Amino acid sequence: MLNIFRGLLLLLLACVGSAHAADTGWLTSRQNDHAKIRFQAERGKDRLYGLLTVELQSGWKTYWRSPGEGGVAPEIHWKNGEKAQWYWPTPSRFEISGLTTQGYHNRVVIPMVITGNPGDVLDGTLTLSTCSNVCLLTDYPLHLDFNQPVDGQFQDAFEQAMRTIPTENGLSDNLAAHLAGDRLVITGTTTGAWRTPGIYFDPLDGGIIPGDPNIKTDGATLTISAPVTDEWGDKPKTLAGKTLSFVLTSDGKAQQTTLTVGADESAVAPPQVARTGIGQMLLFALLGGLILNLMPCVLPVMGMKLSAVLHAGSATRNIRLRFLATSVGILVSFALLAAMVTALKLTGAALGWGIQFQSPWFIGLMVAVTFIFALNLFGVFALLLPSSVASRMATAGGSGWLGSFFEGMFATLLATPCSAPFLGTAVAFALGAPLQELWLIFIALGVGMAIPWLFVALVPKTAALLPRPGRWMAIVKTLLALMMLASSLWLASLLSQHLGEFVSNAVILLLALAALAAVFIRGPRGGFAFYLVVFVLTALSGYQLRGLIQAPATPERAAQVSADVRWQPLSEDAIVQALADGKRVFVDITADWCVTCKVNDMRVLTQPEVIAALNAPDVVALRGDWSKPSDAISAFLQTRNRYAIPFNEVYGPGLPQGETLSPLLDSSSLLRALKHAKG
Repeated sequence: MLNIFRGLLLLLLACVGSAHAADTGWLTSRQNDHAKIRFQAERGKDRLYGLLTVELQSGWKTYWRSPGEGGVAPEIHWKNGEKAQWYWPTPSRFEISGLTTQGYHNRVVIPMVITGNPGDVLDGTLTLSTCSNVCLLTDYPLHLDFNQPVDGQFQDAFEQAMRTIPTENGLSDNLAAHLAGDRLVITGTTTGAWRTPGIYFDPLDGGIIPGDPNIKTDGATLTISAPVTDEWGDKPKTLAGKTLSFVLTSDGKAQQTTLTVGADESAVAPPQVARTGIGQMLLFALLGGLILNLMPCVLPVMGMKLSAVLHAGSATRNIRLRFLATSVGILVSFALLAAMVTALKLTGAALGWGIQFQSPWFIGLMVAVTFIFALNLFGVFALLLPSSVASRMATAGGSGWLGSFFEGMFATLLATPCSAPFLGTAVAFALGAPLQELWLIFIALGVGMAIPWLFVALVPKTAALLPRPGRWMAIVKTLLALMMLASSLWLASLLSQHLGEFVSNAVILLLALAALAAVFIRGPRGGFAFYLVVFVLTALSGYQLRGLIQAPATPERAAQVSADVRWQPLSEDAIVQALADGKRVFVDITADWCVTCKVNDMRVLTQPEVIAALNAPDVVALRGDWSKPSDAISAFLQTRNRYAIPFNEVYGPGLPQGETLSPLLDSSSLLRALKHAKG
């Protein structure tokens, strides 16, 4: 019907003479210098044909007929009560202040048909909302005099604007919708294949607004799911029988569709599958939290705690109370982390595990803190609390339980920058999971980290199994100091992305020389530990100095070293194009600060059989570097409900929807996925 009506409009317009046209010219407002508008109209037999043109500065947007989760659609109030039928071009989707909205940027031309009899003059007021970091609501007075001579190109402009309006067919005649759990699901097929599809929703009855959609295609099959909430933010009880209106796009074409939502369905995933998934992730969280106790930043806390209890000769009851208090401190800390992440999710803030390492200021702070702790472990100086504070923490509650509680929180604080096996998988799952599962994962992490402390609390005699103090404690302390210094130097190497490789290498050399000088001047002399530290720091300083003064590698040499796999830049368009050409795709998102990514590189991506497979003629290897903040990579991960790296995915004729691989890669799984993707 829309196609027929549009054809009649153009036919009627062709019979109209240009003598009856009017034009406001370009209008601006002193309250809004980011936009200018123009309204043109031409008189027909019993109606007016209008064109509203809006031009916006870069970074500014205005809204579609359905703004989405926020915003105000353009509106014209006519002085004499005329009515206008607007025809809306296909919009774009963008985000402002965490809200997903629909509208236009740069320039948009909106045709309309006005009914009424304004005579020779048409007056009205356009209310236009424009947004960037802030939003402005601006009124533009419209005055059109049809007796004034104007440019005679109105008919061509109107016809061109009508060609941008979505049609009622051309993409799919087989579309259906239903409610599955808390998501609106739309399915459909097309002739040929879907290419970069998009969808823009109108609200359903009752103020129900679909959110940001997740779109998947498999050749000619399309599946779209979007969260739905009412105007109060609650999940609707049913959508069955409601009218759903939306614009669907594919390969540059747009179709306006209106259909009736079918019967509701239960959640897509069978209950048993969901339970298996969360059960496995809870196990990963327990193991990841347990292994955190072995990290260099946490292990000294455990050692100091056991040593203090051993030397104090406390009664069994006091040992149990102190270790229980430490466990409670760990659990409370992880609960606070879960609350913080919950607040971020509810406010729409960007989430990602480890993205703090994209900030040079954070990296610099971590370099300084870990270096100071390393010098402290080397014995260069001692960090001591005032005696009054230490005494109060040790005697609080009669048995020191308050001090032990804060020891648990302190251990968790030290554990947050550490990485451990199983931890990344569990946290990535938690960040993309519903809130109740997020809390379960974080509590499981806390329980896992608290297991050794709970074990000592249940079996207090365990503390007596520690060897008596002796020279072994100095050796262990030195080894922990070297591990902490290695962490500091590794963090300094991450500054190369922000300050350049020369500056980063210079910082590493200065830190190594400073540690060597401090050990010589202030550290304890003699013994195996002293000579071990001197040997390691001297060797490190010499190696780093040689690398700093030698000529930098040429681009040709660097390419020869790093181009074993022919990597190409990551983008959604590159995946779509490769699939259209019948090729397989391997996606790798990595970062300099991602330790697991480096492990994957050494264990898998540098193996000859993997390199040969990724360099095959029908394989496209795409790599994204998340060492620095990247909106494109963040959006890429979020559309796949992922918030952490490493991230690896395989596409192909046999895997058009993609297969996500385990964060810890192995050659056999990668080669098997590539073979499966061939189809």
